[in-house]
Amino acid sequence: MENEKLLEVKGLKKYFNTPKGLLHAVDDVNFSIEEGKTLGVVGESGCGKSTTGRVILRLLEATDGEIIFEGKNIRNYNKSQMITVRQKMQIIFQDPFASLNPRMTVSEIIAEPLIIHKKYSSNDELNNKVKKLMTTVGLSDRLVNTYPHELDGGRRQRIGIARALALNPKFIVCDEPVSSLDVSIQAQVLNLMQDLQDEFGLTYMFITHDLSVVKYFSDDIAVMYLGQLVEKAPSDVLFKKPIHPYTKALLSAIPSPSVKKKMERIRLEGEITSPINPEKGCRFAKRCIYSKSICKDSNPGLLEAEAGHFYSCLMAKELGFTE
Repeated sequence: MENEKLLEVKGLKKYFNTPKGLLHAVDDVNFSIEEGKTLGVVGESGCGKSTTGRVILRLLEATDGEIIFEGKNIRNYNKSQMITVRQKMQIIFQDPFASLNPRMTVSEIIAEPLIIHKKYSSNDELNNKVKKLMTTVGLSDRLVNTYPHELDGGRRQRIGIARALALNPKFIVCDEPVSSLDVSIQAQVLNLMQDLQDEFGLTYMFITHDLSVVKYFSDDIAVMYLGQLVEKAPSDVLFKKPIHPYTKALLSAIPSPSVKKKMERIRLEGEITSPINPEKGCRFAKRCIYSKSICKDSNPGLLEAEAGHFYSCLMAKELGFTE
């Protein structure tokens, strides 16, 4: 039995004006996330992952498209309506130091959203809630009056997670939340986030460039390239049967723990298509060893290989990648 779709984006676009033209940061992106599930979004730096997350939360306003949250298009919401929605949609930022106010203590940072939304009328209730949140994310009570610069990266990120949880959200955009942490700390934070999802029924959009992380953390994975989705599938399916040549290249770059297994690395060469006023056709064509003239003339959008597995490649069937 499928869960209900908590979030669905349709034809989402975000363009930025530059002196040379329109930069297509997010271009006609479509996907949905079921309640209680995790969608991993992967791709190279600059592919539009983080921008997509910020546009969904309306931290950046979309150029076009629909953002359907709990069955309603929140792109049409006014400021007062968004105040209510923002309690249900939160974000965990990539850099836990830059995202925390250095002049505020741990307790003040976690309490801030509760104060802004006037959740508690007394200081005692507020303080109890803050301590409960600190316990939930594994922060000791003795750190209540500590400042961010006095803590390590793992504890800082736990503060960010506690702040995101403060208003009991349903949906959290996780913008590369472990990329700036040591490997051992990464595992602790990922385990914490998994436990919180199980406990509170959270829905995650997990943005990362680390495929080895996203494989075990996500239910579904969406691969982005220059502002567009090129493949989307359940996590295990994507790793077993990747279809798009770009996805295959990304997966080939994951280091193997086995010294006996020979790595067949797919090296990408050629010129990267400019995201400013991009030409029609597949944006990966100039780097793809399988591309033909048709690839430079048209872009098929997302095609369905099997239930839940979508790809954007005109040559896939001909090459036998969809079998």
